[in-house]
Amino acid sequence: MKEEKYSDFFEEAKKCMSKDSIRRAEEDANKIMLNLRLADLRKDAGRSQSEISGFRQSSVSKIETRKDLKISTLVSYCHSLGLGVEINTVRVNQKGKSIRKNLLRIPS
Repeated sequence: MKEEKYSDFFEEAKKCMSKDSIRRAEEDANKIMLNLRLADLRKDAGRSQSEISGFRQSSVSKIETRKDLKISTLVSYCHSLGLGVEINTVRVNQKGKSIRKNLLRIPS
């Protein structure tokens, strides 16, 4: 039921916000989610920030909280966790079908 309350809150908030404000809020939320996912990947690998090979603990902390991240840094971070990286684009055609194209695929 809590999920429904949050859903209602966001729907009501969108009614009061400009399209530009909504876009900026969604961009900020996506950046925060990336940070959380990076930390989760590390934790899922059973490693602390100081156990990431090729990075100092302070660098890992910055990577996991940075608002913007270079692709090369992301690839290095993921490789240190034994992970590959894929970057895809997604376009929705006029019929509502998602069309995906792979931009980058780097195996672990």
